[in-house]
Amino acid sequence: MTIAEQYPHLQQFFQYLQFEKRYSQHTLVAYQNDLEQFCIYLISFYDAPPMEAVKPAMVRSWLATMKAEEAVANKTLNRKISTLKSFFKFLMKNGVLQQTPMATIISPKVSKRLPVFVEENDFKNNFSKLHFTDDHAGKTERLVLLLFYNTGMRLSELINLKESGIDWSYSHIKVLGKGNKERIIPVSKELLQELQTYIETKPASGEAEAYVFVNAKGKRLVAKSVYNFINKQLTYITTISQKSPHILRHTFATHLMNNGADLNAVKELLGHSSLAATQVYTHNTIEKLKEVYKQAHPKA
Repeated sequence: MTIAEQYPHLQQFFQYLQFEKRYSQHTLVAYQNDLEQFCIYLISFYDAPPMEAVKPAMVRSWLATMKAEEAVANKTLNRKISTLKSFFKFLMKNGVLQQTPMATIISPKVSKRLPVFVEENDFKNNFSKLHFTDDHAGKTERLVLLLFYNTGMRLSELINLKESGIDWSYSHIKVLGKGNKERIIPVSKELLQELQTYIETKPASGEAEAYVFVNAKGKRLVAKSVYNFINKQLTYITTISQKSPHILRHTFATHLMNNGADLNAVKELLGHSSLAATQVYTHNTIEKLKEVYKQAHPKA
């Protein structure tokens, strides 16, 4: 008997996430992997109990096993706990369970690390020195890099950006973020002009609603290719070890904060659901102030 046959509610949950919550494919895969891993554990160690019979002790045992035998990090454990909480909440909502076994499960503490970002001077001084080929690929790489830095959008938001999401009159871009939430990001007239030129000269896609960024065949960019060329170009801009599209999102937020932007405004620009997620960028500002103090104050 397969996992899906043993636990039919799994497929119902995945369909709920896909069609009602409209989660991204990346998030769906993560949920599926976590739940299948948990179900395999239930089958192996508890003789496949129905979900109604799952106890908090079973969940704790699974988490402890991963921590001890697989050295799974607390951050990963927290994600798996979040997955189970969502799943059991779904079962309660649909009348399968009367109560969730997750009520007494406590997430382990995760040490907060400051976001890694590209220094402002490094970006300003080194971007002009980058070499982009004079073909469609080179123009795409250059504009994608600029858009990441100027808007702070996520990788998934950029590759799914459509021409209809650009408001030329009001100089802003509409993106679809996490949880299918729309947000508006202002862009400069100069960047809009570059986007317009790119759209006018890019290969035809034949799509009903055209994506802004396409490859030489007119197909929407894929996440892996964007990650690869951003990683390559950042090598020439900065010496930090992490080089990814998300680093440019951190860079966007940190540069705004360092130049006096309002925290709530940065929260809205990033599309964070809570202010707590944005507050981490204030720490970088504080660290910068400490550095200035040490360098400038005679008694530091």
